[in-house]
Amino acid sequence: MNKFFAGLLLLAGFQPGLASDACLALSAVPALYQPGPVFLASYPTVESGPVQNVAFVYDNAVAAIALAACGRPDQAAQIADAMLAAQEHDRWWSDGRLRNGYVAGPVAHLPLPLPGWWEPSENKWVEDRYQVGSDTGNMAWAMLALLTVYEQTRAPQYLSGADRIARYVERSWSDVRPRGFSGGTFGHEPEPAVNTWKSTEHNTDLAAVFSRLARDSGDAHWAERARAAENFVAAMWGNKCRCFAVGTGEDGHSRNRLLALDAQLWPGLALASGTRRFPGALDTAMIRLATGSGFAYSEAAPGMWTEGTAQAGLLMALEGRDVTALTAMIARNRDTTGWYYAAEAPSLPTGFMLQTDPSKPRIYYHLPHLGALAWVALFEQRFNPFAGR
Repeated sequence: MNKFFAGLLLLAGFQPGLASDACLALSAVPALYQPGPVFLASYPTVESGPVQNVAFVYDNAVAAIALAACGRPDQAAQIADAMLAAQEHDRWWSDGRLRNGYVAGPVAHLPLPLPGWWEPSENKWVEDRYQVGSDTGNMAWAMLALLTVYEQTRAPQYLSGADRIARYVERSWSDVRPRGFSGGTFGHEPEPAVNTWKSTEHNTDLAAVFSRLARDSGDAHWAERARAAENFVAAMWGNKCRCFAVGTGEDGHSRNRLLALDAQLWPGLALASGTRRFPGALDTAMIRLATGSGFAYSEAAPGMWTEGTAQAGLLMALEGRDVTALTAMIARNRDTTGWYYAAEAPSLPTGFMLQTDPSKPRIYYHLPHLGALAWVALFEQRFNPFAGR
């Protein structure tokens, strides 16, 4: 058994096959470390290759919010403190941005090390160009995590950290119509490539977090930025299909009409009166993206995506819909440690290609996944991460 899970089982007192809630499994992970800033591994059982010991910022942000929802603000703050350390001690940048991924574990070295692996075919150490970049959506989720911890602790450093990320992210604004925030950066310093596409998901994230930043800071500038992001999301809505386009192409203008689950669900969670303003988005997802009793990532392939199924469950539960079958489906995708697999099938294509290798599809695998565990915890707690309540 992987050493990480052996320690987790011992600490949490799990017995093989014994059901336990996601909060217990999630809170057992930072408890493996001494108090202090820490990043959690996104795929802790992977022992080689590009995602070994990688702490993706998005997964850690969702985990921090879920820990706060689970009544563990001290553990949420450990992740938030790691984000602040990464922001303050980057090997190159000093403009408030974070990277998409870091080496998992306690913050012990400054600047924070970035993940990589030995590539035998090239006989050298390499870093993933996505992991060292700064994706706009990931920056928004880091802000959501920092503001969640700020709202629970009122410690000013978390508000300041979120404000610094926001000032970096607003530089991604594009006046190409439909106007909105573009995708961020990809690749290494000093001149990473700029993603010129725009994402419905990213702008939804920003609409929510800019609104919270405006409220928490008292700075009306962020309320204006929230409205701008929300206007882009509204521009992606199609009345005829009762669905959202996933965003734009590289030109920042043409619609990418792939039906992806998060683009249908997140506006209902993140935007004020979102389900009333965009009626039928959830129903469209339930018709076109249902797979068994769960949900697929997109129309690209059937197969349950655990994280997205938990997202759908949260929105459905908050709307008062029955989630009994969906809850049972998610439970079947839990392993003996209480973690959840990223996908039910051995592999689940998303419909997108890897930026690092456009000839290969982006895939979720049947591996224990921090993001899936955190979203299941949010679902169990009926906690909306965009609203922080």
